[in-house]
Amino acid sequence: MGGFFGVASKNDCITDVFFGTDYHSHLGTRRGGMTSFSKEKGFQRSIHSIENSPFRTKFEADATGMRGRLCIGCISDTDPQPIMVRSKMGLYAICSIGIISNAEELSNELLDSGCANFEVMSSGLINSGSLIGALIAQKENFCDGIRYAQQKIDGTMSLLILTEDGIIAARDDMGRLPIIIGKRSDGYCVSQESFAMMKLGYQTYKELAPGEIVRLTADGCEVIGEGHDNMRICSFLWTYYGYPNAVYENVTVETMRTRNGQIMAENDIRNGTLPDVDYVCGIPDSGVPHAIGYANRSGIPFARPFIKYTPTWPRSFTPTSQAMRNMVAKMKMVPVHELIEGKKLLFVDDSIVRGTQMRETVEFLYENGAKEVHMRSACPPIMYGCKFLNFTRSKSEMELIARQIIDEFEGIEGVKYIHEYSDSSTARGKRLRDEICKRLKLTSLEFQTLPGTIEAIGLPADKLCTYCWNGIG
Repeated sequence: MGGFFGVASKNDCITDVFFGTDYHSHLGTRRGGMTSFSKEKGFQRSIHSIENSPFRTKFEADATGMRGRLCIGCISDTDPQPIMVRSKMGLYAICSIGIISNAEELSNELLDSGCANFEVMSSGLINSGSLIGALIAQKENFCDGIRYAQQKIDGTMSLLILTEDGIIAARDDMGRLPIIIGKRSDGYCVSQESFAMMKLGYQTYKELAPGEIVRLTADGCEVIGEGHDNMRICSFLWTYYGYPNAVYENVTVETMRTRNGQIMAENDIRNGTLPDVDYVCGIPDSGVPHAIGYANRSGIPFARPFIKYTPTWPRSFTPTSQAMRNMVAKMKMVPVHELIEGKKLLFVDDSIVRGTQMRETVEFLYENGAKEVHMRSACPPIMYGCKFLNFTRSKSEMELIARQIIDEFEGIEGVKYIHEYSDSSTARGKRLRDEICKRLKLTSLEFQTLPGTIEAIGLPADKLCTYCWNGIG
């Protein structure tokens, strides 16, 4: 994933962008970057690895030395960004969020048509900013060029462009990710996370519509490309990787998660599957509010049988190595023995992807004396690898535990019955849950239903991307 933040101000805005970008650190841990422009110093750019230390510590010195009333910053889990591009539109900096699945095809097409070269990373892969810049240059202005790039790209592309006289912000054509414009007395900002700008004193000016393109200056926000209402915003913004106090399409993440947990408890009560347990617990961090909602509705006390040690350990999903993610997940869990030993526990987690970390968590609980471990997933079984944002990092759908089991049960024919496997009331659905329980050593398991997830979000189903659950995106 990733996130970005930018400011066009009447005053020096480097500090705002420094803190605003840092507030997007939960969206990625590989690289961070800032680029500013001032008439005295021109473009100034800094990019650092943030894999071993946070954005804030890496960029404190840069923020002190940079100057400008125009500045953008980004957190990236893919390319070094922002990069500088020179084309017939002039010199500018660009950063993007999303995934370009057909990057090789597009680069070959551009090279065949006369594009001279691309900036590549040490891996040999083309920097996405370089590819997007080349696509934009196929047209006569930024607006037409961005539209052309979004049309050609298979995947998702939201972007910021910093020029000498302003910032251009473009939301991806299906609105899978949010972009929010903030206003303050001295200028405007653009942010993916609403709370980032509010902490800096900006008020919401507008949320960009899908496909909308705007130009920000210190004096205004000009729409240079109209948006539309054909939105498919990512449902996992609320379920999983959105920050608790973030607000997307007027729906707050924390309240959605609490409501989601309440709906899961209601499902268990209605189906007669509410277990007799001592405590309801959340897998930290994102599972906790789902668990609080479940506890509130079920009447079962909420507890924290283990605490995540956060001062030094990053979020477990972010290291690129699966082995390192597993190790980090294990090392950060510190048990509260009084709340585990001899106890029957029901945990709520945001999702079950591969099941590797969950299996280790369950083993950890049994090693510390748990009598039973029940699990509730705050979303339906994940059946498809994300092709729009790549949040699961899955190289193959066979890495997903649900798809592995279905394939072992029925081979390729099993794909025809994914909707049955998702439904716990069917024979296939029961068989899937029983097998996951067996593999993860769970006492019981249930998933939130797709209608329950949609109800908890509160937006119409046709405005949400639910591809990872039902293949509809």
